[in-house]
Amino acid sequence: MTRQQYGRTPTGPGEYRESTSELARPKEAATLIVVRAGPEPTLLMGKRAASHRFMPNKFVFPGGRLDLIDQRLQVPGELSQPVMARLRKATRKTVNDRKLRGLALAAIRETFEETGLIIGRPTSQTVNTTHPVWREYLAQGAEPPLEHMDFIARAITPAYRTRRFDTRFFLIHDQFIYNDPEQITDASGELNELHWLTLDEARQLDLPAVTRWAIDLVERRIQLSQAEQLRQTAPFVRFAKGQEISIDL
Repeated sequence: MTRQQYGRTPTGPGEYRESTSELARPKEAATLIVVRAGPEPTLLMGKRAASHRFMPNKFVFPGGRLDLIDQRLQVPGELSQPVMARLRKATRKTVNDRKLRGLALAAIRETFEETGLIIGRPTSQTVNTTHPVWREYLAQGAEPPLEHMDFIARAITPAYRTRRFDTRFFLIHDQFIYNDPEQITDASGELNELHWLTLDEARQLDLPAVTRWAIDLVERRIQLSQAEQLRQTAPFVRFAKGQEISIDL
C-alpha cells in the first residue's frame, strides 16, 4: 500500500494526535472479508455509524477489537499451517498462538455481532461459554471453520492518529456462510447500510485508504484456487518516523 496510490483517509475532529500527546499504542483487531461467488464476486460491507470516533461514516468490512474470550474459547479446529505461519511472522514474543487463533475468532464474532451473519459449519459438539455473543452464535449449532480462513493482510494505523489498531485481515468464502446471507442486519448498530457489493461498486463508496487497498488484494487473490489462496503471502504495512514500511509475511 502506498500513499501515492491510496492516499490518506480524511479524518474528523479529534482524530489527529497533537505533537505533545503520548503516542497511542495500537490495539489488536481483526476484520473479516466475506466473498460470495457469482458472475461478479461480492463482498459484505457496511457504513460505520456517525457516532464512531474512529472513521465515522466510512464503508468498511465487519470487524473489531480482539476480546479475551476469543483467546480462551475452546472450539474444535485450527487455522491451516500456512496461515498460522504467516500470522506468527513479525509478531512480538508476547503474542502466542492462542492470541493469533483468537484474532481469527474475533473476526467471526464481530461479523456475527455487527451483521447477524454466521460464518460457520454444522456441528453437534457442545461448547460452553458465558459470553453473550459467542453463546448466541454457538446456540445455532455452528462452529467456526478455522481451517478455511485465509489471512491476507496486516496493517497498523499510522502514529499521527489518536486511535490506532493493529489489524489482521481475514478472508472466507461463501460456502461457510451458515445462515441466509440475505438476512443481514445492523444488529449492534455499529455498521449501517449493510450490502453485498461487487468490487467495482465498493470502490465507488467513501472508503478508508486501507479498505481500498484490501479490495485490490482480494481481487488478485480470488483469481487463484482456494487451496492456493491459503498458501499466498500477506503484506504487512506499518509506519515508522512518518515513512511507510511494507513487508511480505
